Amino acid sequence: MIESYPIAAEELEYEEEIKHSRFISLVFPCHSPEEFKQQLQQIKQRYPGASHYCQAFICGAPMGQSAMGSSDDGEPGGSAGRPMLAVLHGAGIGEIGAVVVRYYGGTKLGVGGLVRAYSSGLKQMLPRLATKTKMLREKGRLVCRYDQLADIEHLLQRLDVLIEEREFSDHIRLTLAVPLSVIESINNELAPMSQGQLKIDFSQ
Repeated sequence: MIESYPIAAEELEYEEEIKHSRFISLVFPCHSPEEFKQQLQQIKQRYPGASHYCQAFICGAPMGQSAMGSSDDGEPGGSAGRPMLAVLHGAGIGEIGAVVVRYYGGTKLGVGGLVRAYSSGLKQMLPRLATKTKMLREKGRLVCRYDQLADIEHLLQRLDVLIEEREFSDHIRLTLAVPLSVIESINNELAPMSQGQLKIDFSQ
């Protein structure tokens, strides 16, 4: 099971000329297909009148079944979007979008040439792209007494558990986002603090 993966943490741009055509490759953080569409529209405004805006994106884990897609945007089938997506997969980076803008220069490249051209900029950029680690988390709920809260917060901070919501009544109810890597052990660590009474509920 994947517990974490790297995600894009910045935008990069790379431009090259191949047989008189300009290829402008852009990569950027992308968390949803809707966000990718917004980025694509902004790129079209920045680079108006291009011949093609070929695309690829992965909106979750790099090798997962998350939302992903690609488009040749008028280039011959399979010559742009799918090769771009393959480069993104090969880099092992998730939550990333890529657009390659082409200004046609009058010389046809052929399918093989297009595959190399649309992949080239991404291959140049991805090794130097800044990334950050995304921890996969499971929702959980914990009910505790007021006098237990300080010790619980210390434990949660040590285990990188996020407190998403606090409800105060006769007891305190915490909504938590627990890293998958500590789900097996966290209740064992809570038990000595409360004679086994404290336990995170992951069933809801």
